[in-house]
Amino acid sequence: MTTSFDQQVSEHIWRTKYQWCEGGHMQEPSIAATWDRVALAVSSPEVHHRDDWRERFRSILNDFRFLPGGRILANAGTTRRASLFNCFAMGPMEDSLQGIFNSLREAVVTQQVGGGVGIDFSTVRPSGASAVSSGSVASGPISFMKVWDAATAALESGNLRRGAMMATLRCDHPDIEAFIDAKISGEAFAHFTLSVAVTDDLMRAVEEDGPWPLLFPLGQHPIPAGGEVCERIWSGAMTPQLCLVHRRIPARALWEKLQAAMHASGEPGVLFIDRINRANNLWYCERIATTNPCGEVPLPPYGACNLGSINLGRFVLHPFGEHAKVDWAGLKAVAGIATRFLDNVHDIASFPLKAQERAAHASRRIGLGITGLADMFAMLGLRYGAPASIQLASQVMGTIRDMAYRTSVEIAQEKGAFPGFDKVRYGASPFVLDMPHDLQNAIAQHGIRNSHLLAVAPTGSISLLANNVSSGIEPIFAFQALRNVQGADGQPLTFEVSNAALRQYRQVYGKHAPVPPHFVQLQDVVVDAQLRMVAAVQMYVDSAISKTVWLPQSANAREIELVLLQAWELGLKGCTVYREGCAVGTSVIAAQQAERRQPEVTRVPSPNLFDK
Repeated sequence: MTTSFDQQVSEHIWRTKYQWCEGGHMQEPSIAATWDRVALAVSSPEVHHRDDWRERFRSILNDFRFLPGGRILANAGTTRRASLFNCFAMGPMEDSLQGIFNSLREAVVTQQVGGGVGIDFSTVRPSGASAVSSGSVASGPISFMKVWDAATAALESGNLRRGAMMATLRCDHPDIEAFIDAKISGEAFAHFTLSVAVTDDLMRAVEEDGPWPLLFPLGQHPIPAGGEVCERIWSGAMTPQLCLVHRRIPARALWEKLQAAMHASGEPGVLFIDRINRANNLWYCERIATTNPCGEVPLPPYGACNLGSINLGRFVLHPFGEHAKVDWAGLKAVAGIATRFLDNVHDIASFPLKAQERAAHASRRIGLGITGLADMFAMLGLRYGAPASIQLASQVMGTIRDMAYRTSVEIAQEKGAFPGFDKVRYGASPFVLDMPHDLQNAIAQHGIRNSHLLAVAPTGSISLLANNVSSGIEPIFAFQALRNVQGADGQPLTFEVSNAALRQYRQVYGKHAPVPPHFVQLQDVVVDAQLRMVAAVQMYVDSAISKTVWLPQSANAREIELVLLQAWELGLKGCTVYREGCAVGTSVIAAQQAERRQPEVTRVPSPNLFDK
């Protein structure tokens, strides 16, 4: 098998994002040379059989079967001082002017080397609170977010890679209402994705239509006369802290404000933060308050994770025919090799901050995921969202989970477990307890190399690179579309793109062959099917899934509420909703959660798309 481009946009993505250029000279004449560079670099930590591993790594890159994260493709094996990790979370922000600007410095340094950052602003005191040391009044987290946004805009000037940040705020922070409203104008915070950290207590208060306290830690300050206090495990802490209640609002009013903001702007999304922490394999030594900008990797302070996706469209035998089936043996083989590939990335990576290096080394998190899921369904004759497709998605992700964990155990036997491994407490995590007993026993006996192994990213650019396969867990966005991407000079270029599965189908049945009814686009997939697909896959993912639930323009705020409630009831770790045509978006569904700020996608009409 050889790797080739059959769409102009795919070659453009390679040339502008991933082809190694140094000193004005292109170092790689073809994408095959890019694969060679990456495989050589990632095999370098292997002490034994290094050449064999280089060949194995090279083999899974071929024909786009495995797609490493963009930072790995662009930077592994080059002389650039750049990150191999896509995903970072910043450390707890100290509630002082010096602490806040030190956090900004750390975030800018991380973005400068290509990392996307998650930042929790919950530790910043609310607007109007007194600053005892200076005698002034605090301006609150929203004002400092504007400084972050401006710094990122300055940093990206002349840089083809746009800065990406996730800002989170707790649902009980006194400035939560202003945070929810921050993007309604469509003008502010262009470089931020916003998410509210929603607690179990808020969901219960909404259900009961009760009052909701907005509060903030007292720290070293005394309890004011007549002040009401309570305990909360606040962001950045592992134990409860005494918090002062600033005021109370109706929980339903806050919930409705959140729905109204989603309806108007598509943001903020929600993170079910207590569920995220309960499900965390490292529940015993870390507390999570935010995620990477795309939402698929919840991370502790200074945590980091690298990414890679298996292209499922390459694992269908006899596609579109009567005897089409999944190549289970091939899928298992690639999942195992890809796990070792991503683990090795830890050993060749450099980090902008020592704290990030320590946190990454302590857990050795990796995020092996999938892309091309909808293409796989089309090739197998399944409609995205139908019960058979949801069952298959579950089987596919379960197969990848088991193979990734078994491989990580094998690597631990050879190279050692991750430093934070605790046999008893790690084995007691809900995700591990749900695995086959023989795998649980293997982890207890030998340890495991990586604390977390699985995440489903949006894969925007790498899916385009792979000839426009369907992205991540999403349905096919459009059979044909106009896609705007940045040119080498930073100006937008427009390409007409078509879906990979559709092109392959027409290569088999003819250019004008009508498309069968099971081929569907995003707009044809109902909300219930979108949510149930995520729920089925999430059972086998130890981190999270980046998925934006798409709604038609006619959807009202009540329909958005129903989406959020169903996401909660299905056990999802978070939810983002995009209503077609809302203020922040273009006509993209943000095609993926992190792609809201990325170049526009527009569906274009095409003849013979449906056999009506």
